[in-house]
This record gives sequence, C-alpha cells and structure tokens, in this order.
Amino acid sequence: MARSSHIGITALAATLALGTLAACGGGDDAPKVAENKISAGQVPDYYPADYSDLIEAAKKEGGELTVYSNLGDENMAPVVRDFKKKYDFIKTVSVSELDSDELFQKTLSENAAGSSPADVLISSAATAWADFSGRKGTVLEYKSPELTELGDSAELLPSVYSMSQDPMTIAYNTTLMETPPTTLTDFAKIVTSDEGKYKNKVTVRDPEGSFGFTVTHALTEGNPEAWKDLEKILPLTRPETSSGTQLEKIVAGEYSAGFLISASPAYPVVEDSAGLVKIVFPKDGTVVLPRGIGIAAEAPHPATSKLFLDFALSEEGQRAVAEGGLASYREGVEGEGLHTYQEVVDAVGEENIIHVKYEPIAKNDAAAWLERFDGLRK
Repeated sequence: MARSSHIGITALAATLALGTLAACGGGDDAPKVAENKISAGQVPDYYPADYSDLIEAAKKEGGELTVYSNLGDENMAPVVRDFKKKYDFIKTVSVSELDSDELFQKTLSENAAGSSPADVLISSAATAWADFSGRKGTVLEYKSPELTELGDSAELLPSVYSMSQDPMTIAYNTTLMETPPTTLTDFAKIVTSDEGKYKNKVTVRDPEGSFGFTVTHALTEGNPEAWKDLEKILPLTRPETSSGTQLEKIVAGEYSAGFLISASPAYPVVEDSAGLVKIVFPKDGTVVLPRGIGIAAEAPHPATSKLFLDFALSEEGQRAVAEGGLASYREGVEGEGLHTYQEVVDAVGEENIIHVKYEPIAKNDAAAWLERFDGLRK
C-alpha cells in the first residue's frame, strides 16, 4: 500500500511539473490575470516637470538595458513586457538570472576588471545589499518620484528601493500532513508528535546561504520565542538551498513539509497541485522579505535605468510585479491572479509580520547565531 501511494505521488508530481511549465509558457491553461492597462509614454502628474528630459536622455541610450537579478524569467517577464509597452523605444532588456549574492560579486569583479554591463540590480539578499551599498561608488544616487506615493519605508537603503514584499510560508503535502498548521508552534507540535514519521521529512532553508540566513535570523530576531520551536523542529530537518527544490520535493512526497519557504515560487505550485500542496502564513510571525532594486553606479544606461526603477515602483509596474508572482505592496494593486502584501496582513495581522531589515550584521554575531542554529540540528 505504501509503495502504491509513493507511485501515485510521483506520477502526480510529474504531472504538476508539466502543468507548471505550461502555465509559465502562457498556454491555454495558464491562470487568468487581471489585465494591466499601460498608459504608453505618459507619466503620473506627481512626477517632476522635467521628467520629460529624463525620457529624452533615455532615448539617446539606444533602447537597451541590462538587469542582474535573482528572479526567474517567469517573475521578470511581465515587468519587462509592460516596461517596453510604456516606452516603445526600449528594444532590448537583457536579464541575467544570478544567485542573490553572486550578482553583487559579479558587478564588483567586472568593474574592477574594467566595466560591468549591469544597469539595474535586483536581489533579496538583505545583508549583501547592505554590504554592497556601503562600499563607495556602487549604487547610483537617485530619488525616485514614486517615493512620495509609497512612503519612506519603501527606501530600504540610500537609493535602494523595495520592488516587492515577499512573505515566507509553511508549505505542506496534504496527504502526508493531515493537520494543517496555523503557527510555527503548531508545526513544531505536529512534527514532534511522531518523530519517526517526520524525521528527515521536514525541509529548512540552508542558513549558510544568504537567503536562508536572512529569513531565519529575521525570524528569531523578530520572535525570540521561535527558538523554542526550532529546538523541536530542527533535529528532524534536512537543508536545501532553494525554495524551488523544497517545493519540488514536497510535491513528490520526499518531504512532508517545510517552513520559511518563499511564497513567490509556492503560489503556482499550490494552484497547479489540485489540493496536494498548501501553504500558510504563520500567525505567530510571518517573515516578509523586501526585494531590493537599485541602479549600479557605473550603469552604462543610467537614464533608462531610472525609467525602469520608477516603472517597477509605479502602480502599473507593481501590477506587473504581482503578475510575475511577487507580492506587491502598493495600495490599490489588486485583481484576479495578483498576490499582494495586503493579503498577508489580512491573514495574520500587521502586528504578526516580521519585516526583514536591510542592515549589515557583524561577522561575530552571524557566526554565533549560526553556531546556535547548527547546534540544534545535530
């Protein structure tokens, strides 16, 4: 009986993988998304009067832009598509998908060797952003006119803005974890109620990587009581280096569940799984990670870069961001198929959201934290 169940889950996993690819390719089965109406060539009336000069300067840069990003094609595609609709002189937007830390190292190395093609940098590596922007001559100073609409909290670091506010979830296979957890404490009780069943069947993001460290450290800083839950959960876990891998293995039944899994890649998996996989925002503390966007100080196309950054923060751009599976935080962005920060607030309450701070962490503090975390996993 157990073998038959495993075969069934594996077959369903293969079906889901094909379904996800079809959805990303925009086939007939792709989920419907509210139409994003773009006002081509027009900018909001709260933009400065001389913004037209910036547009003219961008036209002289050849209609090209290079983005270094830790986002996948499916995340970036709607933003690139609608940016080119907004400004029809934009012909080529090249997006290089890199690891969260790698894109900063690549930019620094290229500039040290001569010049980097990078115009815009997008990453959710909070501590890496803080380290990079703290270096002289790395981030172009630019005050976006969208800041007046979004509020000062949208500027994570000087001239580094929040492109999205992405929540971390508990994801679980409903055939292997029948009781849905609502909090991290619930989750700890469930997995310790039958340690034989859940040993090595729970996945955690590897804290040796920037993303894993950032979200897990934020959890324990924002909710110190979470250490009590981690004491119970971590001995049962296996680490992975990406949310995509975690989700694939939860679908396949290799893992029963995982926590601190980014909602961005989880949303399409849940939608395609026919109820096999579900996610929850923990009510005792949902970590929300801003995704930083900034312009490289030596950007070859600085005017075009400014247009892109402003567009990504605008209402039109935030709708495209949400269509790409990220959580828009701009008020007024809503519609079928769009995920937003507000839905997280509605689920757990603003008081139960843990915001990741974009600030450096001393090496000694990071080492001590990792030693404590790793000690619980053994």
